[in-house]
Amino acid sequence: MSAPRHLTLADRATVREDAAIEAATPTADEYRQAAELRAALRFYARRSEEVARRHGITPRQYHLLLMIKGTADGSQRSTVTGIAERLQLTQSSVTELVTRAQEAGLIERVASERDGRVVHLLLTPLAEEKLAAVVTEHGPDRRRLLEILSTLDRGPGAV
Repeated sequence: MSAPRHLTLADRATVREDAAIEAATPTADEYRQAAELRAALRFYARRSEEVARRHGITPRQYHLLLMIKGTADGSQRSTVTGIAERLQLTQSSVTELVTRAQEAGLIERVASERDGRVVHLLLTPLAEEKLAAVVTEHGPDRRRLLEILSTLDRGPGAV
């Protein structure tokens, strides 16, 4: 949609923005997919909380343990900074969470052999046991979510 030449630059920009918004208006199918995605994510999050508590850890502890064990590099260790980035939390929030998890006997802090400023977080045997139980019980829910995501991804106007 082109703006008539007699409009000011600001008016022309508004016409272009209005046209872009009109063109970007979601379809009914896109709303349905967005709703299905949100419902599936919420179900998965809720089940994660329930399963974690059933195995004697808080949902936040579960996220912490999972991020340590499931590091992208396969080292099964992380740092406070790495956890903060992956969980999208502040460094101070993660430090507090790590301290409480250490007090609960779930993680150990180990100084880096290469850099004295770096402290690695490792799971204790107790944490390994609890995390394995949660991940195992939560497996069907994870597979269901992945199935829903792949279905939504194939549909028209995929989310």
